[in-house]
Amino acid sequence: MIIKKIALAVLLGALGTTAQASEEFQVEDIEVKGLQRVALGAALTHIPFNTGDTLNEFRISQSIKSLYKSGHFNDVVVYREGNRVIYRVHERSTISEITFDGNKDLKAEQLTESLDGSNIRVGETLDMTIISGIEVGLEDFYHSIGKYNADVKAEIIHLPRNRVDINFVFTEGDAAAIEQINVVGNEIFSDVELLERIELTFDSPWWDFMAQDRYQKQTLQGDIETIKSYYLDRGYLQYKVDSTQVSMTPDKKAVYIALNITEGEQFKVSEIDFIGDMVGFERTIRAINPLRPGKLYNGAEVTYTEETISRYLGRYGYAYPKVTVIPEINEEEKTVKLTISIDPGKRVYVNRINFEGNNVTADKVLRREMRQMEGAWLSNNAAESSKAWLQRLPYLENVEYETKQLPGEDDLVDIDFTVKEQPSGSFTAGIGYGSTTNLSLSAGIQQNNFLGTGNRLAFNVNTMSYQQSASISYTDPYFTVDAVSLGGQIYYSEFNAGNANLVEYNNRTYGIGLNLGFPINEYVRLNFGVGYKSNGITRLQTYEQIQQFYEIYSDPNNPDGGLEFESFDLSMAISRTTLNRGTFPTDGSSQSLTYKMTTPNSDVDYFKINLDTKWYFPLTQDQRWTVLARLNAGYGNGYGTIDGNDQILPFWENFRAGGSDTLRGFENNIVGPRAVFRYPTQITGTPDPVEGGSSCCLGQDHDFINVSQRSVGGNAIIVAGIELIVPTPLLDEGFSNSVRTSFFVDVGNVWDTEFDVEDYNDLVTSEFEKIDDYSDVGRYRSSAGLSVQWLSPMGPMIFSFAKALKSEKDDDKEFFSFNIGKTF
Repeated sequence: MIIKKIALAVLLGALGTTAQASEEFQVEDIEVKGLQRVALGAALTHIPFNTGDTLNEFRISQSIKSLYKSGHFNDVVVYREGNRVIYRVHERSTISEITFDGNKDLKAEQLTESLDGSNIRVGETLDMTIISGIEVGLEDFYHSIGKYNADVKAEIIHLPRNRVDINFVFTEGDAAAIEQINVVGNEIFSDVELLERIELTFDSPWWDFMAQDRYQKQTLQGDIETIKSYYLDRGYLQYKVDSTQVSMTPDKKAVYIALNITEGEQFKVSEIDFIGDMVGFERTIRAINPLRPGKLYNGAEVTYTEETISRYLGRYGYAYPKVTVIPEINEEEKTVKLTISIDPGKRVYVNRINFEGNNVTADKVLRREMRQMEGAWLSNNAAESSKAWLQRLPYLENVEYETKQLPGEDDLVDIDFTVKEQPSGSFTAGIGYGSTTNLSLSAGIQQNNFLGTGNRLAFNVNTMSYQQSASISYTDPYFTVDAVSLGGQIYYSEFNAGNANLVEYNNRTYGIGLNLGFPINEYVRLNFGVGYKSNGITRLQTYEQIQQFYEIYSDPNNPDGGLEFESFDLSMAISRTTLNRGTFPTDGSSQSLTYKMTTPNSDVDYFKINLDTKWYFPLTQDQRWTVLARLNAGYGNGYGTIDGNDQILPFWENFRAGGSDTLRGFENNIVGPRAVFRYPTQITGTPDPVEGGSSCCLGQDHDFINVSQRSVGGNAIIVAGIELIVPTPLLDEGFSNSVRTSFFVDVGNVWDTEFDVEDYNDLVTSEFEKIDDYSDVGRYRSSAGLSVQWLSPMGPMIFSFAKALKSEKDDDKEFFSFNIGKTF
């Protein structure tokens, strides 16, 4: 198109100059007419002569080409009036707006990005040759996905002041259906055996909505490679595809696909040889090589060998090795000799590590997570480990990196990390409702990346029907450069057990704690803690499980008085994590084992041990479908004796289950052993002349008991669950790191191993039934439901609905929870 315009302009120019065009003349003046947006000085810079120069026809034609090449003009005509040269130009139109109509398979954002790469954007000049190429390219895309009736047209709408609007009109149509797929030339493997391994299908039943029965060129190419790999992995080294034919029906609504193949013979590996430079790692490279003589040739193993050796060399700075397995075929013996050629290249060193996207987080906070050091050789292991450590930070949503070779340097690279931060601080609030707990509210401020330092500061205030609490904590994960962490907390709480589905008592608690953490290796840490706690127990409603404990510590002269306890505790924890992210992980696992005990100078002597583990198993390569399995188990008890009685775990330290933190689908603390109350049996007798009254008690063998509907917790717990994490419907894949949807099943139980309910088998309940009729007390409970978690700008949010799975004697109720600001 441009060449035709140039030729036309030269012709018009020749007509305007008539016979004078062939003569040389000296330019007295240059004039450009028709300029609107382009400045005269800018236009003159593209005319390769000045006044006073001597011109001929050739130099004038060159000036026309130069003006077209500038990209500013659609038409250029040149005239000569005497010794004056006059250019009449028509500027290209400026794009005012770009719109799309009818596009479904291609999003507007994708189209805009593609146009931008071709310099078709608002404010730029319009080049119709590029527009025509874009129309053809878009139609080719639709043809590649089987939409042969698709049509794309660009409508140009002219506006005043030499402006235009471009409206791309899409007629997509339906993708062509696959009428039949034929494999020609296969004798070893049947059509069914080959076709069941590929994605494209035909003649699928109407109910199979997942069937890929619409033609797509990219999918077909992938299927051809799948069949090729199937043969190569089974020793058919000479397998090849002779031709691929895709025939379209006249109405362009269906296609026939034929693959013509040659299977070849099956080959065994006769010998393995190495050539090249193994840079001192020959012994290790030979050891990690999976190829063995005598086995059938396996294409997957060959590729794996190349990748394994390349990765191994990459650990030691050889970032761009060339590892190639060269086959030497022996047709007569049907064997193949494999020669592994190794060219490690130069050892590459890291010049600089750069970070981009950390608008809040300080550079040094990210740099301290680096396992790849500047100045050291580039290690793919260290670079990937650095990425993993960054992704585990709770204030980073996504981390990517790339290595860039320095210009003119074949042994130096920069590593550029691009991070995406997520809200690390929030004002948290929570709201919940239960038939017993009624309305509960909570509020707090938490900052996981305080002032960009990576330190965690939290101040939380909770007010519920059963608890009012306040706490402040601070943790520095890098108290020393060796990743020794230091943290502390101060807390105060008033707990009303009666409003929390527990037997009545009030507990006022305040305390302080300090902890120190030490890294053992990349994945394991040790933590040590020391703390002080004060408990004040009032309004205690005693029951059989704590009767012995109460008798030891209560004042017989003031049975209604409260109990005061002071304790000093020591704790130790070991934790291990290989999770791929700090928030919403999809792969890896985490385990922690914690042991805490009070010191012998405390008012109560006890210990608690707790195991918490989570395992993530991705089901798909993109890890959007993942199974989470989790387990929490705990045990506690007293140690030593007091007044000849064995110490037991204080009842306020009991494990409890039920609620959004443990067993969703049950109200708070409802799961577990229930309180057993024992009462004497009274009978009417002769009035007592001294004390008055006419009642007296029978012996303990005639006592009756009552089992409350309220839980008391226990000294042992197991809670497990399994979740299927799924893509959130109606949300783009880009939100997968900030929104999580899962279906779950929870199961758990709480026991009191120090209380034997069989001791009360001979007693009757207040309804004159045996206690065996309460055999459902403390049984396993389970629930199922749906959870949606959202990491919003104002903090973490959870919406969950869970339903208890009821048994025959179960009076558990459905529990609905909505939480804002809950820690995941």
